[in-house]
Amino acid sequence: MTIGYIMLGAGDPAKAKAFYEPLLSQLGFKINPTYSNDTRTWFAPASGPMLVVGKPHDGAASFGNGTMIALLAPSREIVDKVHADALKAGAKDEGAPGLRGDTFYGAYFRDLDGNKIAMFKIG
Repeated sequence: MTIGYIMLGAGDPAKAKAFYEPLLSQLGFKINPTYSNDTRTWFAPASGPMLVVGKPHDGAASFGNGTMIALLAPSREIVDKVHADALKAGAKDEGAPGLRGDTFYGAYFRDLDGNKIAMFKIG
């Protein structure tokens, strides 16, 4: 089985696009114009699952308790930068960048709609 995409609900799709585009571009994601529209933005990496941010089909966006999306960063410096940029753009800090264990380097934040995002680098 392969995961094709993961979706995060957003109350304001335009604000969500403006929030995520500069963060995800640091991880190699680009907007996929084939699928994106006014209500949803599809971000595609060079390989692997896409990340969709937008209005849910059936109503208001909400975040799940215990749900978290973890995105692999190419370096610890990118973990630091994405976390800092997210906070500057209005995200809520859920864990500053740092080592958790011997080799897992991560940082956590909640986006504008409360979705929990982890950025990490192993090694």
